[in-house]
Amino acid sequence: MSLKNFRTKVELLNSDAMQRALTRLSFEIVEKSEDLNNLCLVGIKTRGVPLAKILADNIYKHSNVRLNVGSLDIKFYRDDLEKLSNDPLLGDKPSLDFDINNKEVVIVDDVLYTGRTVRAAIDAIFDIGRPSKIRLAVLVDRGHRELPIKPDYIGKNVPTSNNELIRVNIEEVDGKTNVEIMERI
Repeated sequence: MSLKNFRTKVELLNSDAMQRALTRLSFEIVEKSEDLNNLCLVGIKTRGVPLAKILADNIYKHSNVRLNVGSLDIKFYRDDLEKLSNDPLLGDKPSLDFDINNKEVVIVDDVLYTGRTVRAAIDAIFDIGRPSKIRLAVLVDRGHRELPIKPDYIGKNVPTSNNELIRVNIEEVDGKTNVEIMERI
């Protein structure tokens, strides 16, 4: 989605608040996991990937268990490609560098909105293997669901209007770290 028709309305989370939310999420994931040695994190490209890495690092710091972290490009599985672009570029078929069969998989994404991205991620995961459980961790849940998708771990719930956009910025992708509410201009 192009941001040229949006402007920053308010900073929702600064870098410190974002780190606190991610630390809390990592503790919640550990608490609800049956076996950390059977747990893996799969980030949805683009910003879900660095968020999954941060969560894995946080989990390692307080549990001394190094989790497998994967990256998932779900463009191939989207049901709304025509809305994204007149000539969408499809991603590669999904693959991970580790086995997810009988594993507890936590899908990580930056913002949960309609639920369509998560549905596509679940489809992609089942094309790779058969996990024992799939859970969902999101930094921001903004509501407006079109599918019956509910996150297991939420950094922040933020009711928004359809004229607003939640923008998660991560240093390695965007040159800054924060979460902003953008409004249509």
